[in-house]
Amino acid sequence: MKVGTKSLLFGAHQFIIHPALVFIAWWKLYGFPWDPRLWLTFIVHDWGYWGLSDMDGEQGQHHQECGARIMRVFGDRWYFLGYLHSRHLCSRIGLFPSRLCIADKYVIVIEPAWIYLPRARLSGELAEYTGGSGKPESVSDLEWLTDLKQKLKKWVETNKDRTSTW
Repeated sequence: MKVGTKSLLFGAHQFIIHPALVFIAWWKLYGFPWDPRLWLTFIVHDWGYWGLSDMDGEQGQHHQECGARIMRVFGDRWYFLGYLHSRHLCSRIGLFPSRLCIADKYVIVIEPAWIYLPRARLSGELAEYTGGSGKPESVSDLEWLTDLKQKLKKWVETNKDRTSTW
């Protein structure tokens, strides 16, 4: 089974836990998400990981396209909310990320390590994430995650109001 599929089934992007945490993150950052289309966006935004061999590599960098296409049924605004949830893509095309991206990254800040780390290890994602970050062997997974949480908290605080609007 490929890492993207494992991520959605039992890993960091698990199809129930991750959308629920995005819901909570959105609520903390932007207020209660009253629009049910937001709830659907939280659910489908990472479905593009299904069947992918990597998370941050060549394939994973296009994962947002699937959820964005699903949301296009509600118009371009909803398409771009999902499409611009990838920081890598936004950087490449010169646009600010969507609020979904901000909430999605805030999930890592608010999710307890004891919930995140076992799932990310089991799916194989953690090896990709820590290998890509150049984590030295002397740094534990928990230390790596704690550092990541601090960086992402600062990034979210800096960018939560500088998002693309469509």
